[in-house]
Amino acid sequence: MSRPLLTVEQVLPLLRETVPRIGELTAGLGPDQLQASPGPGEWSVNEVLAHLRACADVWGDGIATILAEDTPTIQAVNPRTWMKSTNYPELKFRSSFKAFARQRADLLAVLEALPRRNWSRKAIITGAGSLLEWTVLIYATRIAVHERSHLKQIRRIVGAVGPARV
Repeated sequence: MSRPLLTVEQVLPLLRETVPRIGELTAGLGPDQLQASPGPGEWSVNEVLAHLRACADVWGDGIATILAEDTPTIQAVNPRTWMKSTNYPELKFRSSFKAFARQRADLLAVLEALPRRNWSRKAIITGAGSLLEWTVLIYATRIAVHERSHLKQIRRIVGAVGPARV
């Protein structure tokens, strides 16, 4: 992982804030606004959510596998590729958002109860170029940092297609 690794104390609050922040940003928007793209080739809020759900599936499954097995080997899966195998982009935003919120609550329940030593459990990741060793903390950091950029994207989209939410 090329980005700086967060600490457990940094990553948990970031993971906790994603769902409420998306809720705040999208409050009051109608289905048409949630499906609207701000410009050609740009994602709608619903498409960003579909992407976040795919990332949560792929990277959350990585965490679960690491916690269930001793140093597993995990085949890398591109979340964008995974998203194409789902119906997430076609789902209505509100029901998809509820599913994302449940998934995040489940992940947080696992991570918040995780003994400190288990954050360093690792897996060997194949299929992403050279072999990688990722820990639970690396996966959690990847999710949290990745979501930060998409929260900014959602804010920008909402500003373009709906009432300004700052």
